[in-house]
Amino acid sequence: MSKEKEPFSLKKRIKSFEYSFAGLVHLFRLEHNARIHAIAAILVVIAGCMLEISSMEWVAIVICIGLVLVTETLNTSIENICDHLTTDIHPHIKIIKDLASGAVLISAITAVVVALIIFLPKVLSLI
Repeated sequence: MSKEKEPFSLKKRIKSFEYSFAGLVHLFRLEHNARIHAIAAILVVIAGCMLEISSMEWVAIVICIGLVLVTETLNTSIENICDHLTTDIHPHIKIIKDLASGAVLISAITAVVVALIIFLPKVLSLI
């Protein structure tokens, strides 16, 4: 069964952005870890400005910030879906939530390693 494509609508495209921003507002208003990641990102950006990192270093930093925020957003989505499906403790739901949380941990560790590679030599040269 094929669904016919609707014609392009600027009004609907703008509305889709409203939904996206509403999701981000929810994320940062209700998710403690998302706020921690955002504060860390702000501190890294400040450090990058102060230490005058290169364009390529900025690219790495921006990609890492995006990676962490995307995985945190997906983790939150998965947790919300699981909580909607059942309030019971279920071993499969636990595995799903643990995997999503693990993805955030991997992205955060990656971001820390990249930050150390970029910032540690610059900080050590100041000492």
